[in-house]
Amino acid sequence: MRHSRLAVLALAGLLAACGAPDQGKAFVPEPPAADVVMPSEPVTLNIVDVAGNLQLTQQIFENYKAQHPKAVSKITYTKVTAPELAGKVKAQQDAGRLDIDLVLTGTDGLSAGLEQNLWVDLQGRYADKTPKPDYLEPAAKMAELAQGRGVVVTYYPSGPLIEYNPATVPNPPKTAEELLAWAKAHPKKLEYARPANSGPGRTFLMGLPYILKDSDPKDPVNGWSKTWRYLKDLGQTIEYYPSKTSQTMSELGDGTRDIVITTTGWDINPRVLGQVPKDYRVQSLEGFTWVTDAHYAVVPKGVSGAKLAVILDLLKFALTPQQQAITYDKGYFYPGPAVQGVTLGMAPPDSQQAIREYGRPEYDRLIEDNPKAVPLDAKLMVTAFDTWDKEIGGDKVKTS
Repeated sequence: MRHSRLAVLALAGLLAACGAPDQGKAFVPEPPAADVVMPSEPVTLNIVDVAGNLQLTQQIFENYKAQHPKAVSKITYTKVTAPELAGKVKAQQDAGRLDIDLVLTGTDGLSAGLEQNLWVDLQGRYADKTPKPDYLEPAAKMAELAQGRGVVVTYYPSGPLIEYNPATVPNPPKTAEELLAWAKAHPKKLEYARPANSGPGRTFLMGLPYILKDSDPKDPVNGWSKTWRYLKDLGQTIEYYPSKTSQTMSELGDGTRDIVITTTGWDINPRVLGQVPKDYRVQSLEGFTWVTDAHYAVVPKGVSGAKLAVILDLLKFALTPQQQAITYDKGYFYPGPAVQGVTLGMAPPDSQQAIREYGRPEYDRLIEDNPKAVPLDAKLMVTAFDTWDKEIGGDKVKTS
């Protein structure tokens, strides 16, 4: 009996050593506001990026760590795809073993998390501690999509635009009808990525109802009859839909495709990087409306009060004009800054050089002269993605 008891105690000790989350502390979805105070010892922050946002903000986070050594000792970075995000976070929350402190996401991952109630209600529970930046007007409208559960950290007007090889497309399509006619005359030479995985893909999906003058651009169920018919027709000319935007750029650059769907950032940055030739051009389609885009910082439920305090302080820092200037980057999310008072002249020299050399003078006019609309709200965006997967291209998606 004594040996049995010792064995049980030994097993219990082994299990304890294997560890429960947060050293055995109970899983608290949203800590009391009184517990959201800066830690006495620096913390490690685990950041997951599903939007490519770290290209714009990682230097800002590292700047914060360097300037606040008593708050943060280490930051780890992980990248996953947007469709994986909600399932990954929910599984950890259900198990009471959260190892993600901050998520950087586009509207896709934001929406999926809102649908499943995964994110901390920052404005509702911690309004006095959550940043209240002086947003640009379109960025402020994008912030409303987060329903108080996310903070916009970068913004751009997005698209949709078409990008093309001027050698093979000397007279680019200027209307949606011309684009469809061109695609039918040049099968397999036009491409866009699956909307649920791609900023340009979802911008195209949500921008078409404005271009086609559909009955209700905000209602993919009852108001997109022209859009769904157009996408089915266009789909007959498309070989497959890549699962990520970068593949469309590679195929444009190597001559596999002659036209791809793009945005301001996905036009500039791949040319800076040499993935797409510098002399390739862009074209807007007649009657287009910018479908704006943003990246959000959201906090999964289950983060401790001490870490939440650090995260909120970090986000305040990230939204200062001086740090926001870093988000000009090399045009990846052009322009990038979400707050007022940030100019290209404040950006790092390499950013200024890249945008001077690879930017488009016409973008200023296009941004000024064309209307802007926010994307669909969370529920309708998920509906639009599901409809596209089921009725348009889900069976032709190709993972690289």
